[in-house]
Amino acid sequence: MPHLHENKVKQLELIANKLREHVIRMVATAKSGHQGGSLGMADIFAVLYFHELRHDPKNPEWENRDRLILSNGHICPVRYAAMAEAGYFPVSELSTLRKLGTRLQGHPERTRLPGAESTSGPLGEGLPQAAGMAYAAKMDKKKWRVYCATSDGEHEAGIIWEAMMFAGKYRLDNLICIIDRNNIQIDGDTEDIMPLEPLRAKYEAFNWHVIECNGNDIADVARALEEAKKIHQRPICIIAHTIPGRGVSYMENNYLWHSQPFKPGEAEKALAELHAIELKLKADHAKK
Repeated sequence: MPHLHENKVKQLELIANKLREHVIRMVATAKSGHQGGSLGMADIFAVLYFHELRHDPKNPEWENRDRLILSNGHICPVRYAAMAEAGYFPVSELSTLRKLGTRLQGHPERTRLPGAESTSGPLGEGLPQAAGMAYAAKMDKKKWRVYCATSDGEHEAGIIWEAMMFAGKYRLDNLICIIDRNNIQIDGDTEDIMPLEPLRAKYEAFNWHVIECNGNDIADVARALEEAKKIHQRPICIIAHTIPGRGVSYMENNYLWHSQPFKPGEAEKALAELHAIELKLKADHAKK
């Protein structure tokens, strides 16, 4: 897709902020969930669902759609929020997160929710699933792409590295892996628990083309995705540097907010901060 016009950037920034508000309300209502990574990935999901992906909310099983696999399924609140805003199901349904019988389980379930391409939960499984889909598309000479959102922490799982080898061997240039490089996991800093660096060099050693971007900058995310589509004969890895808890001051870069329940007043404070960001974005947009 062409370079984003400034007006489109502003629109996507407002959407990303709306997704963050949904995440806070969903997790607060459910009294459990994963808000840190969801907030950090809101910009990326805004770009994917409202700019990048070929998809049709009214026809979720459209044969020529791009496939989006969420490997780190615990951040499903941000995906559910993006899907609702895109029209896959009513926004009001977001309040059912994690409730008994809901389609919006704590990890996505493919058979329950149209538009969710895979059931995820055990970390590391998404990239192998995505690689298999990309390989099948090559075999069938299909033009759709497979996008796989992963966390940095789940790269501690060996199955990820098997998928990296597979994709590199078969030169799956229709596969784009997006790593949420926020440097945290449930127990602390990734580099303290199980160091990943040099992460870029490791992917490159497996014959991947690697792009790095600021995952909380709409224009830079779009730029990285556009570059990815120009690569041939190699799978693509986008290392997206994000801030966990993005948009909420007391959450940002604090690993405890990987999935910490809200105490009284905390959700309201978060929503107030996000509302202030929305007002500023709208005011800046009006000046243009």
